[in-house]
Amino acid sequence: MANFRIWAPWRLAYVKDAAKDNEEECIFCAKPAADADEENLIVHRGEYSFVILNLFPYTNGHLMVAPFAHVGRIQELPAETVAEMMGFAQRAMSRLEEIYKPHGYNVGFNQGRVAGAGVEHHIHMHVVPRWGGDTNFMPVIADTRVMPQTLDESYAALKGAF
Repeated sequence: MANFRIWAPWRLAYVKDAAKDNEEECIFCAKPAADADEENLIVHRGEYSFVILNLFPYTNGHLMVAPFAHVGRIQELPAETVAEMMGFAQRAMSRLEEIYKPHGYNVGFNQGRVAGAGVEHHIHMHVVPRWGGDTNFMPVIADTRVMPQTLDESYAALKGAF
């Protein structure tokens, strides 16, 4: 069997961050409070929620929609917040179609650690564009994804989309 080396130095930040106690600082509270949207990859702000690029995306254009309120369960969100978040998801999908032309989407909430929530105390929705053939041997063998576009390029493409 051949020896392969997969070089993915960008993953180190994710691995180090994953080792931390995620309750130290909530990214969905800290990033919008920092008032540095481009640096923090916030592409749009609404009255009750905001749209942010995932720092460790599954695919290019992987967005998250989060409320400004620090709430851990969707059942605790006021109806107007849920409505705005769903509206942002719809707008995100429309813009992603114009920019990236995906073949489909994964859209949803991971509520609670057992459901896969990486930040379990602040509910957020993922909008993940998908293409036929976007999964290959890399995630299976090397737990690494091949991203054809940098986050800066994704931000530039999506920032004006809302």
